[in-house]
Amino acid sequence: MPTALVTGGSAGLGAAFACRLAADGYDLVLVARDRHRLEQVAAAHRRDHGVSVEVLAADLTEPAGLVAVERRLTDGTRPVDLLVNNAGVESDGEFVDVDVDDLQEEIDLNVTAVLRLTRAVVPAMIRRGDGGVVNVASFAGYLAARGSAYGATKAWVLAFTDTVAATLPGTGVQVIALCPGRLRSDEPGHVKQGRSALWLDPQMAVDRCLADLARGRTLSTPGLVYRAVVATLELPKRTLRLMARLVGRGREQRRVPRGTDTTMRLAG
Repeated sequence: MPTALVTGGSAGLGAAFACRLAADGYDLVLVARDRHRLEQVAAAHRRDHGVSVEVLAADLTEPAGLVAVERRLTDGTRPVDLLVNNAGVESDGEFVDVDVDDLQEEIDLNVTAVLRLTRAVVPAMIRRGDGGVVNVASFAGYLAARGSAYGATKAWVLAFTDTVAATLPGTGVQVIALCPGRLRSDEPGHVKQGRSALWLDPQMAVDRCLADLARGRTLSTPGLVYRAVVATLELPKRTLRLMARLVGRGREQRRVPRGTDTTMRLAG
């Protein structure tokens, strides 16, 4: 059976990913801080889907926790076929009012952990010629809330996924950014949820993401409203990518010396 590792896999969107992947026959490695809750979720997946579920209690904002998950991802005897970088955090309050340690935690979890776990798993996937990475971004990466630093971290996830995806054609490895808007939740203390089309079902978001991953797409935006907005915002990028491909086909490719500023690589 293939194996998927899901960070933040005990609740919310991560739990929806774990449920869908277990139903699809994936063995699971579930990562979160609360071991007790992980064990409860793992027992349910074993019972309902007959899959193997490994529990890895780790705090990805702490060096020891991050290293433990990296080691699991690089274990050649137990390869991971799909990594879902779902764990994330958003500080309450505006930037100038939030404690700097809380802001740093956003960077550690939403940026650093995504970078390091992706870097840990992709080389082995390339060697095997197969594998996938899902990086959970957010619509806030395009339209951040007032005064929030969270949107900046999710904008980085979008740009990072683009960068990694550009290095993978022909390797058999895929990477995709999931860009959901507001997600419904049964978690205690969650904000009041409306009935409008802006509120999305997490399972629907997961289904859309995995379908887009299977189609070879690098960006998945569930929900008609969000998808329409993101398609408009992404149009300049798509145009630039097309220009880059055309330029690359029509000109002799030159090796760029290390250290050269490549900002204007399309020119000349």
